[in-house]
Amino acid sequence: MDSFKDLVDGNSAYAANFPNASLSPIPQQHLAVVTCMDCRIDPLAIFGYEAGDIHVMRNAGARITSDMLRSLIKSVNQLEVDRIAILHHTDCGAAKIDLPGLRARVLAATGSDPSDVEFHLIGDQVAALDSDIEAVRTCPYLPVGTAVAGFLYDVTTGIAHPHGSTFVG
Repeated sequence: MDSFKDLVDGNSAYAANFPNASLSPIPQQHLAVVTCMDCRIDPLAIFGYEAGDIHVMRNAGARITSDMLRSLIKSVNQLEVDRIAILHHTDCGAAKIDLPGLRARVLAATGSDPSDVEFHLIGDQVAALDSDIEAVRTCPYLPVGTAVAGFLYDVTTGIAHPHGSTFVG
């Protein structure tokens, strides 16, 4: 556990004054935000929310994958979410990855070839965001009328630029 001592210490300090014991699993703003795992992105701060207000779902590139849809289906159908925001960002690593180089590094480090792994890379930021919005809009397991919007967050200014909105169905 020496490698994780900072986590244990941080949790001890957090738990000593734990403020969230009474929060509901239902997000108070009925909103799910899908965003990237990039450490520069804090969706609560970006949109002015606090713990308990929204669901935050992350993966590399904020891509709408089958697993992300699984989480959204649960969020909407079980936990009263009726709005979904997809938050892509500038300077995203998923747009800058050298796929052959990444695969070579994985192979060299592990001895396993990741050629069957779909990394959901981003070639065109706007097209990727449009595609992700469309994937949510057309998901047959989300109720008709669920609101869907896209945003492009600028990591140098903090501005989340709206990029269209639509509804499921």
